[in-house]
Amino acid sequence: MRGWLAPSRPVEPAVLTDRAERRAVAVEIALVLTVTLGLWALRSLLSLIDALLAPEPLDEQPVAINAPGVRTGLLDLGYQLAGVAQLLAWGGLGLYLLWRGGITLGALGLDRRRPGRDTAQGVGLAALIGIPGLGLYLASRALGLNLTVVPSALDDTWWRVAVLLVAALANSWAEELLVVGYLITRLRQLGWTENGSLLFAAVLRGSYHLYQGFGGFVGNLVMGLVYGRVWQRSHRLWALVIGHALIDVVAFAGYALLGGSAGWLP
Repeated sequence: MRGWLAPSRPVEPAVLTDRAERRAVAVEIALVLTVTLGLWALRSLLSLIDALLAPEPLDEQPVAINAPGVRTGLLDLGYQLAGVAQLLAWGGLGLYLLWRGGITLGALGLDRRRPGRDTAQGVGLAALIGIPGLGLYLASRALGLNLTVVPSALDDTWWRVAVLLVAALANSWAEELLVVGYLITRLRQLGWTENGSLLFAAVLRGSYHLYQGFGGFVGNLVMGLVYGRVWQRSHRLWALVIGHALIDVVAFAGYALLGGSAGWLP
């Protein structure tokens, strides 16, 4: 019997053999990553280099995940919602391209066949990654390997918590659709091995979190390996989206509500 860590290849999609089709898919991957998370990874690397060149140690440099974009309150609400819309569109782009290529929602695990099991698995994934991830962040920050991550620097407005909740959902949708559902599926079509596509996707996930420091990279690399392998075995993308969303909801909204009262939070 194959163990849980052994990948299973679904019946579809088939590996592309036509050279023109393979070239088209490779160009598509490059373009999608360039305009979405790949470019984000490059900016994140540049941000980390800038932090390393600063005179202050990494742990004394704060970095905010959700920060005000403009000074006026209602305009900032629009700015934050525009960022949410961008993330939703990124995930939608990956989903649309796969659908145009004949990949069904069921093949990705985005159908409504098993909402209860998807939710339960998502809760388990959130606990599996979220609790050790918090410990890794605190340890790497104490060792001076990570910046001080501020999940929310938004002003205390009537819309702050609601925006943080939808931002958490949008983050999880975009990342899991693009990094797992889209990227691993396309790499399968190019004939990549399951382990090779898993590693590439996990390194990408870690890379666009480099702005947080080395702990952020390692933590998200591990998350990418676990989430990617779970999807390769179960092909249930909703479970990954739910698990990721729960982690971000706790981080974003929890920090906004408890940041001033919990002494161990930055």
